[in-house]
Amino acid sequence: MRRVMVIVGLVAALLAVGGIALRPSRPAAVGGEPAATPVSTVDEIARSIEAARARLDRLPGDWITWANLGLAYVQQARVSGDPSNYARAEEALNRSLAVRPATDNAVALAGHGALAAARHDFAAALDYGNRSLAIDGYRAATHGVVADALVELGRYEEAFEAIQKMVDLRPDTSSYARASYSFELRGDIVNARDVMRRALDAATGPTDAAFALEHLAGLAFDNGDADTAMSTVDEGLRRLPGHPPLLALRGRILAAKGDTAGAVAAYTASLAKLPQPGPAAELGDLLASTGDRAGAQRQYDLVRATSALLKADGVDVDSELAVFAADHGDVPGAVAAARSAYGRHPSIAVSDALAWSLHMAGQDSEALPYADRALRLGTRNALMYYHRGVIRAALGDRAGARADLSMALSINPHFSVRHAPEASRILGTL
Repeated sequence: MRRVMVIVGLVAALLAVGGIALRPSRPAAVGGEPAATPVSTVDEIARSIEAARARLDRLPGDWITWANLGLAYVQQARVSGDPSNYARAEEALNRSLAVRPATDNAVALAGHGALAAARHDFAAALDYGNRSLAIDGYRAATHGVVADALVELGRYEEAFEAIQKMVDLRPDTSSYARASYSFELRGDIVNARDVMRRALDAATGPTDAAFALEHLAGLAFDNGDADTAMSTVDEGLRRLPGHPPLLALRGRILAAKGDTAGAVAAYTASLAKLPQPGPAAELGDLLASTGDRAGAQRQYDLVRATSALLKADGVDVDSELAVFAADHGDVPGAVAAARSAYGRHPSIAVSDALAWSLHMAGQDSEALPYADRALRLGTRNALMYYHRGVIRAALGDRAGARADLSMALSINPHFSVRHAPEASRILGTL
């Protein structure tokens, strides 16, 4: 399951009006201004930063350009893997507020919301987003900031309302992606695909298209259709060659198909361009499954190193690290990280991380309610079902364990190089 996170195309928060409802049976009537192409590649972002800085040299009082420069730095951190850009983003956004105070600067407040969300401080992101909307409630991108924060805070009904407002104001790749994710969270994969296809149809350039195709491919793979996932990834790479998220997904698909060499090559190419903890952990598990312990350890070290860099630059990585730590030997650290994250943003993903960490610590009775919370929306997530199935098995609930493990494997028999074989093994003992 993808966590459709912050800021798909927030470099300019544009005012628009539209009339499309989130309900996908309604035709996709697009109104208002044409959507801006998300600034998604390193070169594009570098050009936007250079242009903004040149303008600010001439017009240092241009508070809107200062705010947009801050947003560009948030984007640069995301696509380059260099979290030091967050400090630059904060400085630029504060310069905007120094020129135009927060009482009348919706753009900079929205930018601070985007920055807070990128750092996983979702309470602050929600506060900034709501303060921005109090000044100007017609910025679709700001509704996206609020929606992202509400999702991660576990306030799903409010998040879905915010997404609806975003789609109504600007039906584009960014808003449709969030709408798709809202259906995915509720287990409605048919409508999630339909709306993500609208995101693809609304794409105004290769970066938008690659983003939409990545998520369409992920939806296919996560629901057991590796062939469709591969063809969709290939289409994305034709439109935006070398795109790191697509390369990482290609590695996952090739691993599921048994092409280990191809998978390793795809993961390696992705990590060379964008070193991120998630793909590094997946590659490590793949190498471990082949007996390459040294290679796996190098990837696990990369997970820890990139996570440490993120943390040093103010990014909260507790929930992301908890499951990795639980699976790779630091169970007390996993439980502490997951409890800490749950206290700040109790989303279904964090509920799952806490459940699994508690299981690995031998605390299955405490783990089960969190595993139930992780699945409370009806999300079709194989790993979450696997986690709850293992917890139920440990508690002696054979029928419940069989149901969950069978569900995990029916959703996607290749959901994890590390855990899918174990799911089959445990199921065979029940």
